[in-house]
Amino acid sequence: MAPDPPEEDVARPRSREPDGRAHGDRETTVPPLSELLGRVARGDQDAFSDLYDETSSLLFALIKRVVRDVSISEEVLQEVFVEIWKQATRFDSHRGSAHGWMCTIAHRRAVDTVRSSDAARRRDSEEGMRALQEEVVDVQEEGILRIESQRVATAMRGLTSPQSEAIRLAYFGGYSHREVAALLDIPVGTAKTRIRDGMIVLRESLGVTS
Repeated sequence: MAPDPPEEDVARPRSREPDGRAHGDRETTVPPLSELLGRVARGDQDAFSDLYDETSSLLFALIKRVVRDVSISEEVLQEVFVEIWKQATRFDSHRGSAHGWMCTIAHRRAVDTVRSSDAARRRDSEEGMRALQEEVVDVQEEGILRIESQRVATAMRGLTSPQSEAIRLAYFGGYSHREVAALLDIPVGTAKTRIRDGMIVLRESLGVTS
């Protein structure tokens, strides 16, 4: 197992001086990337630092094209170099260039980050919509239940038998959707559909609005 990468080297992408040296007056002669990766695989922190200096700006630009957000791109860049440090032993120069290998890692990390972010946004949006819908339905149901029982009883006759049965259990029996489904031996989704469709009919019959 490779040791942890030197923290000071996994940060923002570094710019280089006009004479080709990285900030900090590092040596100008830098071995090929494949050689640096080989040394990194053996735990050479100086080689890792050189590798970072040589490639961080390029990888950051690649990541930013996918992720867009600068701060998130910087976080992804850090994750990429941590992975490079840990996975350097897997690099095989016979199967491709060091540059291509590192770019593949960076691109995959960037795409995974975008997908994860999109999935989180979809979950938040779906949960928000469900909460809003439930809130609206609650208001409508309260309006129906406040109406005199005779009118409700009359309106219930306009429901199908499955709708009436599900609504009686849910709103007059006090059972949850899951409990209604268990009592009627039907899927929870079917129970919710019967209750929802029945409530639509009742709202129309009773003239209840949200």
